[in-house]
Amino acid sequence: MAGMFETQAGGGQGNKAFKQQLNKVYTWYTGGFFAFVVVLAVLEQMGLSREWIGFIFLLATIGLYAGIGIMSRTTDAAEYYVAGRRVPAVYNGMATGADWMSAASFIGMAGTLYLTGYSGLAFIMGWTGGYCLVALFLAPYLRKFGQFTIPDFLGERYGGNLPRFIGIFAAILCSFTYVVAQIYGVGLITSRLTGVAFELGVFLGLGGILVCSFLGGMRAVTWTQVAQYIILIVAYMIPVVWLSVKQTSMPVPQAIYGFQLEKVTAKEKLLAADPKELEVREIFKQRSAALAEKLKDPAAALAADKAAAEAKLAQLRAANAPSSEISAAEKAIADLPKDEAAAKAAWTRAKAAADTKARPLNGMPPHAQQYAGDPNGDAKAVETYDTSRRNFLALIFCLMIGTAALPHILMRYYTVPSVREARESVTWSLFFIFLLYFTAPALAVLVKYEVFHVLIGTPIDQLPAWVASWNKVDPSLMSITDINKDGILQLNEMTIGGDIIVLATAEIGGLPYVISGLVAAGGLAAALSTADGLLLTIANALSHDLYYKMIDPNASTARRVTISKMLLLIVALAAAYVAAQKPADILFLVSAAFSFAAAAFFPALVLGIFWKRATGIAASIGMVAGLGITFYYMVTTQPWMRGIFGVTSPVELWFGIQPISAGVFGVPVGFAVIILLSLVTPAPSRKVQQLVEHVRYPSLRMN
Repeated sequence: MAGMFETQAGGGQGNKAFKQQLNKVYTWYTGGFFAFVVVLAVLEQMGLSREWIGFIFLLATIGLYAGIGIMSRTTDAAEYYVAGRRVPAVYNGMATGADWMSAASFIGMAGTLYLTGYSGLAFIMGWTGGYCLVALFLAPYLRKFGQFTIPDFLGERYGGNLPRFIGIFAAILCSFTYVVAQIYGVGLITSRLTGVAFELGVFLGLGGILVCSFLGGMRAVTWTQVAQYIILIVAYMIPVVWLSVKQTSMPVPQAIYGFQLEKVTAKEKLLAADPKELEVREIFKQRSAALAEKLKDPAAALAADKAAAEAKLAQLRAANAPSSEISAAEKAIADLPKDEAAAKAAWTRAKAAADTKARPLNGMPPHAQQYAGDPNGDAKAVETYDTSRRNFLALIFCLMIGTAALPHILMRYYTVPSVREARESVTWSLFFIFLLYFTAPALAVLVKYEVFHVLIGTPIDQLPAWVASWNKVDPSLMSITDINKDGILQLNEMTIGGDIIVLATAEIGGLPYVISGLVAAGGLAAALSTADGLLLTIANALSHDLYYKMIDPNASTARRVTISKMLLLIVALAAAYVAAQKPADILFLVSAAFSFAAAAFFPALVLGIFWKRATGIAASIGMVAGLGITFYYMVTTQPWMRGIFGVTSPVELWFGIQPISAGVFGVPVGFAVIILLSLVTPAPSRKVQQLVEHVRYPSLRMN
């Protein structure tokens, strides 16, 4: 197998032989992987424990990726940065699919659709549509320019180090934001597979990320990502097909989930009017009102709570109560907020949660409802409808433009042998991504059907074991509280995070645990594959674009590659540290990265390719302006970022647009600034203008 990763020679015949060798290797690999899963399934039936199954999946998959990384190790610059520009289109499409199938796609997509229904389709439409923009406007033309990275393109096209430096900063910003989300997903999956603490799971998974990108750069990452795609698509499909057969006797969930959606919609109406659900919602409504009273004077309320808790503890001690009751009372005192500020923050969060649970369907919109509000209702309902629709379209816009501008995705199209294969590669990428995205809506509906019809109404002491298992991993992802004390689970008594919907699908459907391990391995493959590409993007931006192109142009190839590896290690550890703090949910972190990429890169890339008059100073200021307005809007409107930067002013949304779609303001600003400033600044050199013409029209000869 090691020979597969050696550089091929001999032009077309060499490339053909190389592709045939790849076909053979990955066919054997796929068959071996299926055999591995079957053997584990047999061992489970013979009594192999869940913990051992989890460890075997974790060690086997990371060991496989490590093996590919070791066999692909290189210090050759072309191999390290662009895999020797010899990756066949179909395999580059598969690697791009894995690079793209991040923790957000694999873990978060179906979970978002489960929680938000129709509005979650914005992610599928935006992310898929972005590849059409890549194919039409960027991939083939960037391949013609023949650089190694996106900042490299900006430096060559716009001339000078300023556009390159801004490109480096923007690439690091969006890639670091994105990679934190992936490592968070790695920690979540690793802790579920092995039972270790989340923070330890983050650093265990990090080893699997580093061993590929660290040793072999883009060459190792490419062949690892092909292997990871095979694992993740198999892992995603098996539980969905199983659920589909279980519920409908049909093995094609994408074709039949509409029938299940009708049943889910009917059940939603019953749950919204169920007397027990109404009882639970009323309790949460009262809890919200009590918290609102406390928030009127947090200091006095905290003092009263503390006095009451201490009085209760003294009373229990005086009565020689059981030690368990005394311990519980002591814990209640310890859990009280430390001061007024902490009390205000905790009670505000608790009130928001209570408000959500006081609404029908646990705060979820009806799954088939297109937008919130009513276009035929009163003024408030019409305004809500318009705002909801506006946000849906804004999110699609941001995700499309962001997809087309993500540096770690665009880098993949530098690895193919020719411009024609760059176009073919985008087509294959779309196909491999489509397989998962076409399935995610079906998965969300099938899981919701299972929860509504099997889980809800079950006695709490008879709930399946996976509920308690996920509660141990993270109570914010799965917790149940019997609010009305009737011993029966109501929908509004359950908290379920979108990040576990996919990972728990196999257990929800009653599949053997080995399939749960397979799904977790698939999620791990998705997170690792994207993290590899992102870390490589950051390290290459620093080593190739900053160090080699701007600081030491005479640096040897070996020195450049060595520095890239050192920087990759530092960045990976920094990202793991941030991820271990659980900064925000996966989907917000990923969406923020898309807005950053869209605002910073898309206007400069498109105008740099299609308008030879675009100038370097205009592109530099345009990138700063677009990124700046996007970042400002997020900082002033997104709760987590407001807390980080200490923003206390009232939230003011522009046109009602949510912060997840901040790029909708940055992209037009970037285009406007670049166009207007280019018209009033000196035109690029004749050489640059001829280069742009040659890239767009290859038949034109350059003087």
